[in-house]
Order: sequence, then C-alpha cells, then structure tokens
Amino acid sequence: MLQYGIGCTGSVGGRSGGQFGPLTPPRPYTDLEAMKEPIIFRRDDCLSHEQAMYWKDLLYRTVKVGTEVEFAMPKGVKKENFLPPLVEELQPTKDLTNLGQYGVLDVVSEHCGIEIQIIGRQPYYPALMEQYHAILDPLVAQGVRARPTCGLHYHTLTIGLSEPVPEIILANVWNLTRRYAPNLRFLTSAGSSGESLCRRRNYTSHLEMVKLTPGVMSMIQIQRHLRDSKRVPEHQNFLNLEHVTFDDDGAVLDFHLEFRFPDADLSPTSIVAKMFLFLAILLKAVEMSQYGVIHVGRVREWRRKVELLDMLSNNDGNLATSDTSRITPEIIDELRAGCRELLELLKPVFVRFARASGEGSEEHPAFEVLSLLAETPLSLLRASGRSWSEIEQLLSERAAITSGNEWDKSDRRLIRAIELAELTGHTAPEAWKWEAARELFLTPQELEKRLERLDSWRGLKWDAGLGTMVFLG
Repeated sequence: MLQYGIGCTGSVGGRSGGQFGPLTPPRPYTDLEAMKEPIIFRRDDCLSHEQAMYWKDLLYRTVKVGTEVEFAMPKGVKKENFLPPLVEELQPTKDLTNLGQYGVLDVVSEHCGIEIQIIGRQPYYPALMEQYHAILDPLVAQGVRARPTCGLHYHTLTIGLSEPVPEIILANVWNLTRRYAPNLRFLTSAGSSGESLCRRRNYTSHLEMVKLTPGVMSMIQIQRHLRDSKRVPEHQNFLNLEHVTFDDDGAVLDFHLEFRFPDADLSPTSIVAKMFLFLAILLKAVEMSQYGVIHVGRVREWRRKVELLDMLSNNDGNLATSDTSRITPEIIDELRAGCRELLELLKPVFVRFARASGEGSEEHPAFEVLSLLAETPLSLLRASGRSWSEIEQLLSERAAITSGNEWDKSDRRLIRAIELAELTGHTAPEAWKWEAARELFLTPQELEKRLERLDSWRGLKWDAGLGTMVFLG
C-alpha cells in the first residue's frame, strides 16, 4: 500500500469498491471554516452589476483557452524519426484564425521532446473531447511519455476583443490564483511517485508571485516586477503575464495569460477539464470585481499556503522533480480541503457552462472530473501504478455521470417542435398540448412532465398570436 490512501490493487481514497469505483470524501480540514470567508480589498474601480454581467457574457464568448502539450519520445525512438511524420499527420496551420483538421497551430521540437501547440476554441465540451482524443490517443498508443521535464501550459486569451478589459478583473484572476495556488498545484500535479508529486519549481516558479499583491500594487507594476526579476525568468512564473499589454489608463489591451503550473498530462479528459477550470476562474474573477479584489487570506492561513507551495514545488528532487517527501496524508487532506473550497466557489460558473451546452442539465462533466482530481490528482493515480489509458478510463467514467441528465429522443422532438413553431394556430394551451402529445406519441401526463422540465431550463410561455408554446430564452 502506497501513501495517501491509494493502493496498488486499485483502491482510491482508501476504500474498497473496485478499481474504478466512486471516491469517498476524506476527513475534513479543521481550518476550512477560517478559509471559507473571502476577504475583499475594496477599490474605487469596482464593476457595477450591469458591467459585471456584460463582461461575463463578453469574455465567455471571446476567450479561448489554448494549450501547449509536451511529451517525450517513446523509448528507443529518435526525435528526428518521430517528428516529421507527426507534423504531416497533425497538419499544423500556423495561423490562430485557421483551426484546421485537428486545431493544431504548430508542432515543434522541445528540450523535453516535442510540443504540440493547440489553438483555443469555444468552450464546448464534446467538441474539445473529440479534438483532444484525436490528437492524443494515437500518441499514447505509440508509447509517448510524460516525463518531469515536460509540462502542460494553458494560454487564456481574448480573440477579436475591441475594447480593453478592466484592470480589476486581471487583479482578481491574479489573486484567485495566489489564494488557491497550493491547491491548484496539487490538483494539476502529475508526478509518478509520492516522493515526486510535481515537476521542478524552476519551470513554474511561485517565488515572485507570493510576494506581489494587487492590494498595494497595480497590475502594471506587478508585471514590471516580474519582468525585471533576477530570481525568476519572466516566462517561468506560476502565472505568466508577459503577453499582457495595458493602455495608458492601466486597462488590459491584450488579455493573454499563461497558466504554467500544470504538469505534463496525456489524458484528454483531464486536459479538457482543466481548460474549463481556468475559464471558470476568469469568469469568477469578473463576478468578484463587483465588490473589490479577493484577498489571499489572513496572515496565518497565507503563511501556511506558502509553506504548502514550498513543499509541493521546489528544486530538491531527483532529475527534474520536486522533493515532496514531506507531504504527509494529513497534508494531502489539507490540500484536498482547499481544492473543494475552490470548486465550491466556482460551481455556479460550471452550472452556466452546463446550461449553455443545451443538454438540459445543470451538471457539467468537467466539474465532475475536477472533483475527482481534487481528491486524487493524476500524481496519486500514477503513483498507484495506473497507466495513462487506465487513468483516461477512470476520468471518462466520472465525466459520464452527467450523461443521465441528457434529453432523450422525445425531448428533442418536443424542443424542435417548439423552436421551429411546428404546431401553431391553436386557440388555447390545452389544445396545443393535446396535439403535441398526439404527434409525439406521449400521454398527457408524460408531456406535462417534459414541459415542466423545459420550463425550468429555458422558460416557456403561451403565444396567443401564434397559437403555440414558445421559449423565453
């Protein structure tokens, strides 16, 4: 039995129930109540409710989350023999405005092996899953490896945005990332043993980030400090701001963030789930900008978070890893508690993602996957001896939990009848319902249940002029 409640026989979280069974929650963290109450820096540039609604909608429509997926060659394979056929297969467009067949911008040689640069696109879960499976499944089958020298970088950027983003939104993204930095590092860890849960700090350093607060500095000043640092190269910061530009008033012109801290990952379900995580952090930052800028926590809690970061991310391990031997089962539970707190904070954003998908559910598959990774990240799964294929099976089964809420064939026929106004000219709702039930081969009671569900999803009303039911949204 390995540490942290993961057994080589396949139990997760220290419980029985089969290799891919559900997780059981760990014991609670005693200081969670103290962490839960957010502290807000009140500022003069807070967004109004109307402004927050505008920016949430605009950023949801315009932000794309692209990735840089790095991996090492299969054992015994030379890069010069592997790279050219891969480039030919993936057909990189080298144009951010041209998605191409696989959505690949470029395929380049990296110090660790190969990097695939994948263009960001609209956050629609099924399309992203199809894309990342098409790219990664053949590579995993060929035996590519996620070594500690490899990473996974997420680029969150606006495409075609014609107005500057308020600086307070960026400040909240920065401080949300700082507040939950050890938990984010844990959730995205993908080392292969308990003594090396994460890759080396050099590639994704938190040393400058923990010192720089928007409570006393503007985001321009923070960016300048990161750029001038002699301690950490600018592009290797935990949250990289090097691509951000500002106007004369301090608002953000080029909104382009790079979350550098996730470890190398070869699971399509995991990679896609974390795309939604970073988009959710951005949209939550907009919500918080109505009230000020979130604080990282009280002094004692913040010092503890820095200690946890130092234990998770350092340069003391073998090869390119962090030495995480000081991470005990109790500390694992502490990190899990912070992950749950973060996901609880982001849950309403994921409900919006689910509603926007049009599947008739308020549960989003990415949230289910992140909930699993919050308890048992890739590092602990790999430390238990699971292969990448087994990990993908586990995560995809967790994502499928939400599929029971999808619309069935009769629901979709009913939705079509309403959206396309196929049943019009009726004098009263009762007459319309009778005709709809007859057309769809439903009993009146079955039709009523489906209409109630549609009403809670999009809203329904009777249009007397058309003589039919119509959606409100």
